[in-house]
Amino acid sequence: MSHHPYFYIDGAWVPPVVPETAPVENPATGEEIATISLGSAADVDKAVAAAVAAFPKWSATPLAERRALVEAFLAIYEKRFEEMAQTITSELGAPITMSREQQADTGSGHTRGFLEALDDVFWEEKLTNGDTLTREPIGVVGLITPWNWPMNQISLKVIPAVLAGCTCVLKPSEVTPLNALLWADMMHEAGFPPGVFNLVNGTGPEVGAALSGHPDIAMMSFTGSTRAGTAVTVDAAPTVKRVTLELGGKSPNIVFADCDLEERVRGSVLEVMNNTGQSCDAPTRMLVERPVYDRAVEIAAETALATEVGDPTQEGSHIGPLVSGLQWDRVQALIEAGVREGARVVAGGPGKPEGMNAGHWARPTIFADCTVDMRVWREEIFGPVLSMMPFDTEEEAIALANDTDYGLAAYLQTGDAARARRVMRQLKAGNVHLNGAGVAYGSPFGGYKRSGSGREGGLPGLEDFLEIKMLHGV
Repeated sequence: MSHHPYFYIDGAWVPPVVPETAPVENPATGEEIATISLGSAADVDKAVAAAVAAFPKWSATPLAERRALVEAFLAIYEKRFEEMAQTITSELGAPITMSREQQADTGSGHTRGFLEALDDVFWEEKLTNGDTLTREPIGVVGLITPWNWPMNQISLKVIPAVLAGCTCVLKPSEVTPLNALLWADMMHEAGFPPGVFNLVNGTGPEVGAALSGHPDIAMMSFTGSTRAGTAVTVDAAPTVKRVTLELGGKSPNIVFADCDLEERVRGSVLEVMNNTGQSCDAPTRMLVERPVYDRAVEIAAETALATEVGDPTQEGSHIGPLVSGLQWDRVQALIEAGVREGARVVAGGPGKPEGMNAGHWARPTIFADCTVDMRVWREEIFGPVLSMMPFDTEEEAIALANDTDYGLAAYLQTGDAARARRVMRQLKAGNVHLNGAGVAYGSPFGGYKRSGSGREGGLPGLEDFLEIKMLHGV
């Protein structure tokens, strides 16, 4: 077992002001694999003070030098890539193949995407009215990231912040903190000046709230639950700082009869099961055109039953455990609610897979014949659970798809190009995927409604960290 008692502040590893530790668990076994320190408002004050002191020089550093440091970091990340993949597997439970191909890959992929987008930033432009618009770094930023896609979110926040000329304080999830500590070590190895990047571990109510309400922080970038995002917004309100949010989802997936049904239903189920269902944009509400609904339910059930659940350290396409006992309890409560409310279980159901008593394992589960008032249809489950419902007309499908508080993603399966364009335009979501298309590095990501505000990735993800200044008379 390893011990990580320090935070990264002002270019050095420093102890917390008040010692307090927390365990880090291997979710596949339930065993404690590490301990970390939990920070306090006093630690946040130290980190923010370091970032404030570093901001004037860093924001004035030539763009070419900031780019060169990020490129140096990328080279280090790629050299230590396997170390990062193994770390994520140990604390998140993501199978190692998935950790390499998806989880760890996001760190390098998004970094390259931002380096490319940097060329498209207009730092100064002359408007047709004669005024001059300039863009400059907003200041010190607070970054709060979740446990489910840790490298994805850290890279989507830290890299654009430092490229833009901001200094930052990162609070990673205390559930999966080890990958963030490794990231900090790479930032240090790359040679970023003291105070440009700082890290304080801790809980949301303590460290997260201290960051959100800090008067010297100009912007908060948060990814997590809608409930927690609301808390960040409330804490930030008295100082009127900018807040960007990437929150929850309950993404619809409309399946028309004219698609390749076997391929698209199977692919959709596998996308739900990916990362053990712990993805905010997973297509967890499947709406199927009625003539093919029964067959779609059969395909979904067959796919779920064939989905292997197994040891994360082993290579393969299987899925791993849920991240924690708390997460397992939440998922089980919603599965049990689906059973009570009358959804038809065609695969999986409550409890753990046979013989997997240690760790936080869940059964890949398919609910058919759902109704719009069921909790499994309306609430984000964040586990390997798919809910299904038939529809009769295109208009009904669109209405059902948009009948949600969320709007992070939507999915569409059809072989009709005209219908695809027509329906995609009407879906109220920040990301709409056609026939299995994924998100490419360099594209902005974010949602409508209670799924958040602002965008991460690409040029918009860089511009969120910039302030606009107008120059008149020059």
